[in-house]
Amino acid sequence: MKLDNKVAIVTGCSRGLGKEIGLCLAREGADVVVNYKEASQQASEVSELIKDLGRRAFPFRADVSKYQEVEVMVSRTIKEFGKVDILVNNAGIHEDSTITKMESSAWENVIAVNMTGAFNCTKAVLTFMRDAGFGRIINISSVVGQTGSAGASNYAAVKAGLIGFTKAAAREVAKRGITVNALAVGFIDIGMGQRLSQEVKDNTLKQILIGRFGKPEEVGYAVVFLASDEAAYITGQVINIDGGFYL
Repeated sequence: MKLDNKVAIVTGCSRGLGKEIGLCLAREGADVVVNYKEASQQASEVSELIKDLGRRAFPFRADVSKYQEVEVMVSRTIKEFGKVDILVNNAGIHEDSTITKMESSAWENVIAVNMTGAFNCTKAVLTFMRDAGFGRIINISSVVGQTGSAGASNYAAVKAGLIGFTKAAAREVAKRGITVNALAVGFIDIGMGQRLSQEVKDNTLKQILIGRFGKPEEVGYAVVFLASDEAAYITGQVINIDGGFYL
């Protein structure tokens, strides 16, 4: 129980990778706030699964791109659990298009959720983490933030931006007992990874040294490690969970 009595907020926790991250944290002892924007039923189901593991949880609807909604979520967390130890900035969307065909709204929407959302949540929890002298912030970036991705310039840009944001934030808060790290996630057999055509999957597999897509829990294990005391001397780092896709 590496995270016994710790309290975590996981954004975009109602499904996909966020769901698995929330469950992995709970299995190691953390209480979890299950953030969602639209999937209320799924968020409630994730909360019940966490409770079945013997941990506390509640679903909370908040659009992370709106700071006031994030503030309310963090305040509710403090009211219910008394603190917030861990923030996982996982919420993300994609609206793929080539640059010449991309609507301004697609660019702005992806930035608002994926990048501004991480900023809003980080800003909202930092006051409490600073007062406590402890905090773990984990940003879910992507290997495409390192390699680029044709047809997804907006998504690649925000994932690269998260890496820069991680390093800047780490410099600001390290002396307050707070670490900030990022995971550059590769191709995972969930969500976007399952929506790829078979041709794209086959071509991608040829570039992954381990020769398979990742399992969602393998990302969850890395989040647990970075949130634990075992990672207390790690901050400002980007850890690739990609099977050797990017070297």
